[in-house]
Amino acid sequence: MDKQIPLSPAHLAQALSGKRILEEEAPISSACFQVLRSTKQVLPIPAIENKKGILKCIRCGNTAMAYFSEYPCGICRKNHFYCRNCIQMGRMSECKPLYIWNGAAAEWPEHASPLTWEGELTIAQSRAAASLEKAVAKRMPSYLCWAVCGSGKTEMLFPAITAALKRGDRIALASPRVDVIRELYPRIKKAFQDVSLEALYGGSEQRTGKTQFILATTHQLMRYHQAFDLLIIDEVDAFPYYIDKSLMHASKQAVKKQATTLYLTATPRKNFRLQMKLGKLPYVFVPLRYHGHLLPVPTYQFSFSLSRQLTNKKLPKTFLTWLIHRQNPKRQLLLFVPEIEMAQALKEVISRLLLKTAVISASEELEVVFAADKDREAKINQFRERKLRALITTTILERGVTFPSVDVAVLHAGHDVFNEAALVQIAGRAGRSADDPSGEVAFFYDGKTDAMEKARQMILDMNQRGKKL
Repeated sequence: MDKQIPLSPAHLAQALSGKRILEEEAPISSACFQVLRSTKQVLPIPAIENKKGILKCIRCGNTAMAYFSEYPCGICRKNHFYCRNCIQMGRMSECKPLYIWNGAAAEWPEHASPLTWEGELTIAQSRAAASLEKAVAKRMPSYLCWAVCGSGKTEMLFPAITAALKRGDRIALASPRVDVIRELYPRIKKAFQDVSLEALYGGSEQRTGKTQFILATTHQLMRYHQAFDLLIIDEVDAFPYYIDKSLMHASKQAVKKQATTLYLTATPRKNFRLQMKLGKLPYVFVPLRYHGHLLPVPTYQFSFSLSRQLTNKKLPKTFLTWLIHRQNPKRQLLLFVPEIEMAQALKEVISRLLLKTAVISASEELEVVFAADKDREAKINQFRERKLRALITTTILERGVTFPSVDVAVLHAGHDVFNEAALVQIAGRAGRSADDPSGEVAFFYDGKTDAMEKARQMILDMNQRGKKL
């Protein structure tokens, strides 16, 4: 943790207000923290609330006893409960308090002209951007932007972010996926060059959380409480956010009482669709990509005994045929598989096939990437810089990453891990560049699923609506 925070009241307020943190998480020295505690500028609160035997974790909101365990405390020689639900963020126990800021309120600068991006929005983007800006200006509690993959959602946010910064608001842009945050950080930094900005995620270099604008994984929001005037949640339908109540709890706790939460998604889940239908969640819809071309429609590639072949480290003839007859063999290949073990097992056989068909040369490489891969960021950057010709991946790259010219193949598309939203997002990796808007997408399967049918139908529906624009 970076402890180099200036000790002026203003800097301390910015570094500590709006947070509920353990002492070791404070971005200041231990000696400084002790002074703040003795002068009651930081106050302790229980980390685990215990009301008549009913436990609640203050950080993640967990109340399920199955996620609480006891441990023997070496300090007070007693057994204490701790929360296992958010243990990856540091142990929350009955013995160690959280600390909140009790000093002067933090003040954030009002920026007259914060946007340094010089691009132009399309007509469809401008309409959506105006709706998002209006939602922020009116301090609407929530608003959703439903925009297809490759529509330019990030750029559509710029007017809304600008409006918030002009009045001195504090902003957080969060996503369940770390790759989304890594990709957004340089783009946001370039678009708002004079605004203090940090990116917070597991393993990130920036750790203080003291800036006016914060990019973060949704897990990092657990450390904040009534901190933000504007919260933007990108890829709100992505795993694990949509099934993890603690992440939803964190996002609600992180905003001020009069804040606005903007949700961004290309594939809204059933609960959001119902709220939109009932008029409980206002939204704007963008069915067309920024370059004006339609979404690539996946082709179905039936492969008899596909599951058995992949298990035996063999590839179906249909994959070889598709590989040879692609319209543009110069495109990079993004190959999705359902399991890490399968990705690693197929690396050698796919590499030999790509060499045999001259898709890659002996000097080029194919790599495998997955969530726990320590070289994950480096491999993704190598692929983006075209230093790799092909990349085998699990669903971690289904969303939030942009590659200019790729063809996409899903091996074993009928697997349970590939739900409707995942398949739509995977298909959305192709054709994202105006210079090459027609990348190919192929689903290889030996048993067609409802998810495959629904994904393809959603893409066709989006294209039909896009044609009207």
